[in-house]
Amino acid sequence: MDIKFYDRYKNQESIEKVYGSREILFLYETFAGKLLRYLLCGKLFSKFYGFWQDVPSSKNKIKPFIREFDIKIGDFLPEDGREMIDPYATFNQFFIRRFKAGKRNFPAHENEMGAFAEARYLGFKRVTGNMTVPVKGFALSVEEILANPIWHKTFAGGPLLLARLCPVDYHRFHFVDDGKVLASYNVKGSLDSVNPLALSTKKDILFANERQVTIVESKNFGKLAYVEVGAICVGKIMQSCHLENHNRGDEKGYFLFGGSTVMVIGEERKWYPSEDILTKTKEGMEIFVQLGDVVASKIQ
Repeated sequence: MDIKFYDRYKNQESIEKVYGSREILFLYETFAGKLLRYLLCGKLFSKFYGFWQDVPSSKNKIKPFIREFDIKIGDFLPEDGREMIDPYATFNQFFIRRFKAGKRNFPAHENEMGAFAEARYLGFKRVTGNMTVPVKGFALSVEEILANPIWHKTFAGGPLLLARLCPVDYHRFHFVDDGKVLASYNVKGSLDSVNPLALSTKKDILFANERQVTIVESKNFGKLAYVEVGAICVGKIMQSCHLENHNRGDEKGYFLFGGSTVMVIGEERKWYPSEDILTKTKEGMEIFVQLGDVVASKIQ
């Protein structure tokens, strides 16, 4: 099964190269795989798998990975204290690589929202009740995603951007605007894959998986809920910003090994996702957007 997405920069549909596609199909589309999934989708397996991405021998996977997925490694900084000739000590250090200064920039115009992750996006003007994402078939419910009645009314009927990160992507996520953290909390859950092959089979992954939620009062877009969703083989969700106040484009955190998802949910009629994202979402297709490029605009 091919996973198609729309590339904003090539202005065309592309086929995603899926890391571990055969394993995902086995886990979600075979009887034996479904039985095994109950063992693999807990924290213990993902922590164990993440541990092996931190051992020195894991660096042997880096060069083949770069070649297979055509990663422009020259766009990234080496691990702290290392040279570009041998930039990363382990696969996890390569996985959480940072962009060099100037390679990605957030919008200067305060009414434009930059992409909080480099990923494949879906977008919705309003999420009400239990929605089913067109063609993709998985469910969306703000109340179940946030899992905290204190914030249900604030974000009821608001816009939502969903960014799916593949293992080949830059795996840090950022704040979209100047703001102040109002609350943060964790929601316990399982660690299913967030790959579309899995989402089309298990409809409730986005509010059954473990996730971290941060509520922010932003300067230009009202209150925002950032939701980082854990997934199988994600060693850990790390929050690197521990300050109450932050600036547009500041790093918020990162995922250790594995593909995952970040969502940003807003208040009703404060902002809308960009038109190309809305159009492709209606067609049931994700759109690839680079970190910092415009993904939404404030409603004037």
